[in-house]
Amino acid sequence: MEVETDCESKRILCRFKSETGQIAGDVMDLPLQCTLKQLNLICNAVIQNAENASYTFFINDKEIKENLEKSISSNEINIESVVDIIYQQQAVFKVRAITRCTASMPGHSEAVISVNFSPDGKHLASGSGDTTVRFWDIETQTPYHTCKGHKNWVLCIAWSPDSSKLASACKDGKIILWNPKTGSQVGKTMMGHKQWVTSLSWEPYHKNTECRYFVSSSKDCNLRIWDSVLCTTVRTLAGHTKGVTVVKWGGAGLIYSASQDRSVKVWRAEDGVLCRSLEGHGHWVNTLALSTDYILRIGAFDPVKDSNKDTYTLDKRKSKEFALKRYKEITDLFGERLVSGSDDFTLFLWDPEKDKKPINRLHGHIQPVNDVKFSPNGRIIASASFDKSIKLWDSKTGKFIGVLRGHVQAVYMVAFSADSRLMVSGSADSTLKLWNLDGMKLQGDLPGHADEVYAVDWSSDGRNVASGGKDKVLKLWQY
Repeated sequence: MEVETDCESKRILCRFKSETGQIAGDVMDLPLQCTLKQLNLICNAVIQNAENASYTFFINDKEIKENLEKSISSNEINIESVVDIIYQQQAVFKVRAITRCTASMPGHSEAVISVNFSPDGKHLASGSGDTTVRFWDIETQTPYHTCKGHKNWVLCIAWSPDSSKLASACKDGKIILWNPKTGSQVGKTMMGHKQWVTSLSWEPYHKNTECRYFVSSSKDCNLRIWDSVLCTTVRTLAGHTKGVTVVKWGGAGLIYSASQDRSVKVWRAEDGVLCRSLEGHGHWVNTLALSTDYILRIGAFDPVKDSNKDTYTLDKRKSKEFALKRYKEITDLFGERLVSGSDDFTLFLWDPEKDKKPINRLHGHIQPVNDVKFSPNGRIIASASFDKSIKLWDSKTGKFIGVLRGHVQAVYMVAFSADSRLMVSGSADSTLKLWNLDGMKLQGDLPGHADEVYAVDWSSDGRNVASGGKDKVLKLWQY
């Protein structure tokens, strides 16, 4: 297929290739003046995509921003050989940039430690040092349930992938399940941990549509898998020698835990067997992220089609197939990647299913790493640090992409928009900042909090951002 151009212009032999290495169509003779828009049209025709999807294109890992000529000259590519153009499909819907605070919702009497939107984006929950969990109405921007049951600080909360339950855990080591519609406790209080619970993670939806099991990590060095129906411990995973800081239940049936003993351990969920221990960090491991986090978090919810449905009213068989298909789409590229961030100022990128040696060591921060996240499309890693910066890395290789500077105090947490184009960060400087990842620049300052911002989350439908912190106020941000 040819693009109209001046007959005297230079041309290039190239072919389209998917991220997984599959060649699409034959070798083509294209003019160097071929623009991004024209490449999109050609690519859709070659792969016979009737829906006319939007793609980004890369030559040697460098994105084509304008036309082939500019990309080739900046990459110093030999145009006498066939050039591979890698195509990646962009997000189906585009998230609009948040610009303003639409609600300041007081209610908590101590610091807000965690805020989380439900997988379907319809509910918002927060956990606080005042021992309560609160559910908030996103439409009216008011609190509608205050859940009392904990006797100590609520340190972490986690939604089940079908949005039907919320688990919360406190400094006493107790875990409680809540019904977001009624605000009432589900079952009995779960006790077993001897010290405070640091993290909670549910079994992925494509593994179990009943959303029955979840795992908790604790300062008592142990992990516990819980049955949310019987409210009992199914299995205790012991092996860490110091407090466990974070746990993730992966989509391949593995559980990943990070600890102050400087290791990351990989467990088989079905029988609790320790598969391998990932060593390398020189200090406490504070944070973990999986390349599949976003897909596992939203379960069977489709932000495009299901915006008016409750996820737990969906057909279980169809929604399981949908969740599994989406999980496979993201892992077909290079499996389920894991990244760990530590007090030793570094991050490690792992292929935890196959190898106990890291793919790469990501260094550049000059103070401890607080938070690390993969973008929803699994292509970018963002790390936030006490050194006031956010660094971006290539998730495939661990290669440094760039640094985002703007905060004047420690950056505690980051959250990506569902289309991976934007990111919001919360900091000790009392502001949130909105970053445009296409241009690697600050898109907007979001002041409003009166003190440090500990927690921030972006809803799966892209409409809202929630933040909370030391000033005890929960804020909602929209475009």
